[in-house]
Amino acid sequence: MLTLVIAVIALALLFDFLNGMNDAANSIATVVSTGVLSPKLAVAWAAMFNFIAAFGFGVKVATTVGRGIVHIDIVDPWLILAALVGAVAWTHLCTRMGLPISVSHALIGGLAGAGVAKAGWNALVVSGVVKVAAFIVLSPLIGMVLGFVLMVAVYWIFQRTRVQSVDRMFRIGQLVSSGAYSLGHGLNDAQKTMGIITVLLFSTGYLKGEFHVPIWVILTCYSVISLGTLTGGWRVVHTMGVRLTKLRPVNGFCAETAGAISLFIASFAGIPVSTTHTIAGSIAGVGSTTRLSAVRWGVASRIVWAWVLTLPTTALVGAGVWWIIHELVITI
Repeated sequence: MLTLVIAVIALALLFDFLNGMNDAANSIATVVSTGVLSPKLAVAWAAMFNFIAAFGFGVKVATTVGRGIVHIDIVDPWLILAALVGAVAWTHLCTRMGLPISVSHALIGGLAGAGVAKAGWNALVVSGVVKVAAFIVLSPLIGMVLGFVLMVAVYWIFQRTRVQSVDRMFRIGQLVSSGAYSLGHGLNDAQKTMGIITVLLFSTGYLKGEFHVPIWVILTCYSVISLGTLTGGWRVVHTMGVRLTKLRPVNGFCAETAGAISLFIASFAGIPVSTTHTIAGSIAGVGSTTRLSAVRWGVASRIVWAWVLTLPTTALVGAGVWWIIHELVITI
């Protein structure tokens, strides 16, 4: 059993690494596309704030993932293995294709699919699944509205200021906003892997007492997601930072600030949201303040299709892997 648990933890950390790699685009796309930081400096900046999120910000999202998607009494290492295989496969494929996906929903889809395959629909915690499903729609909309409002406010405040002066000011401001967004990213996304590892330890008896996230799990998950961010998924960065819409420092500042606010609210409420959905909505909201055609809606539609397919695809893979494990391993 111990060998299996260690192997599943290793796979969970691989997922955490791929999460950081795909979501590097979310953290650095705007600051790179505006030319405020070079790609290498930007990923280092983002990785630093991803790791800072480990200290003093709570673990509500980890608890939701660990206990709020499938009932904890049906969880075992094989179920988590099946969930992770689906999530890792889909995340790797989309990163190779340059598609920014919701890595969060890849994990949740795999977990839900494996849970249903094992114990039927009653395996799902309905309130948790509904919460996640609602924010598939709400998180990009919130980001879009906040990005639009912030951009309009900035236009109004600085309407009599020279464009060059505004750019200089917001080049500095964008360092702060990109750091805040990366902090929010680490705060929400690393906790999903923390939740998976914790429920694995709890269900196998290696975590004693009440359900809680051990310190070593927190530090390990934040370290690994930060390393993933450092490697950067450059095709995804290009999609988010260059192809979706053209950005200046002031646009990048508003998009990142809108995304950071959304992530902080969701994280402190314990809601696992898609950082990809959030920042894409924020970028689109900022771009639409000039004219709707400023957003390349063809690129946006490809991104949306990747979002739509993430949950059902990973759920099917998770269910399929669970069935294979059940037939070839558990029943033998």
